[in-house]
Amino acid sequence: MRKDGTGGVTAPTEPPPASARWTMLVFVSLAMFGNYYVYDALGPLADTLQRSLGFTDTQIGWLNGIYSAPNIVMVLIGGIIVDRIGTRLSTLVFTACCLVGALVTAATPSFPVMATGRLIFGMGAESMIVAITAALGQWFGGKQLGFAFGLNLCIARAGSYAADLSPRWAKTFFEGGWQPPLYLAAGIMAAGCVATALYFLLERSASRRYRLPLPGPSDKIVWRDLWRFDRSYWYVVGLCVTFYSVIFPFRSTFAIKYFQHAHHLSLEDASTMNSYVFLAAIFATPLFGLLVDKVGKRAFFMAGGTLLLLLAFPILAYTELNLWTSTVLIGIAFSLVPAVIWPSVTYLVRSNQLGTGYGLMTMIQNIGLTVVNVAAGKLNDTYHANAENPAGYTPMLWMFGLLSLFGLVFAWLLWRREVGPDGHDLEKPIPKSKLEPRTA
Repeated sequence: MRKDGTGGVTAPTEPPPASARWTMLVFVSLAMFGNYYVYDALGPLADTLQRSLGFTDTQIGWLNGIYSAPNIVMVLIGGIIVDRIGTRLSTLVFTACCLVGALVTAATPSFPVMATGRLIFGMGAESMIVAITAALGQWFGGKQLGFAFGLNLCIARAGSYAADLSPRWAKTFFEGGWQPPLYLAAGIMAAGCVATALYFLLERSASRRYRLPLPGPSDKIVWRDLWRFDRSYWYVVGLCVTFYSVIFPFRSTFAIKYFQHAHHLSLEDASTMNSYVFLAAIFATPLFGLLVDKVGKRAFFMAGGTLLLLLAFPILAYTELNLWTSTVLIGIAFSLVPAVIWPSVTYLVRSNQLGTGYGLMTMIQNIGLTVVNVAAGKLNDTYHANAENPAGYTPMLWMFGLLSLFGLVFAWLLWRREVGPDGHDLEKPIPKSKLEPRTA
């Protein structure tokens, strides 16, 4: 593919056919399945790691927090790499990095080595997500974009669901201690690498025949432009960091252990209860994506989903309501907000800066994930949260509730701006005659 004189991409005018687009979506989504499975494989093992290896909650928090730590810098670099070398090669490289990290994590009971494995996995995993997100934007443009993002998240979260249910369907692995479940996770990540290789071959062929707006290696990066994105973009970033700093430290790190200790559930029952959040997302996320493609109201839906998340934590901390109540609230929020927030970036960032825009957003998100994972574990250790003292988990729930409140403020600010004259059509449906969304 050659460059034109203005630095843009001159490509064939024919867009990829539907069969090629959906095949591409399946391949990258299977790789995301492995990514999400490995990340959430630690949740069902939290209590086992504490009992068998003597890990504290702070150390358990670090195992997920250190996953995010390198991405404070690496994911922005990864986004720039995506813009520079293209999605297919960067996705393949980052997925291979995920596999190495998963293998190192499972190799030894040493906390420093396990933490190193999680760090390596994190360096590849978040950059891989940036690459795949940018690839979806390139392959689908504005046509069915919300539905494509939603379906991608649907398959990816099936990995989280499978990880949460693994104490049931992979019971023999858990009976062998902490290590076999982590080797199982590495095997699933290896299958994701195979899917990424198939995507590489598909895009290499498609880029010669169809219109794919892939940036070339001679594009110049102007670093000061990173801080000149539209104000609406920064509101989305603020919502992103607060929302995910609640969802993942709670649901993926401490929720199962909390359910075991505070609500006296078995490992299998606690894992199953936690899995319903991801099960709901598997089906509801693509439907919400399709809905916003049809009706718009993206900022409005982000605010609504964040409000539901906020309500869940006072219910957990101060009521005797069945766990289904908070699970349903978090499940709807986890299905709705991500289905809207990631496609919305394509309205706010130029197409040749998508990788960088997603990378910057994910970089700041990972600051929150690193800090909040460790802070939640530290709060639990400080207040001696355990099965004999379930009230010790209340400060952690307060922290998650306050973060949800900040997320709601960002969503409200976004809505206020987008319904005004400086909006970017976030509140409007995608016109049937328009294949590309408006970019800033």
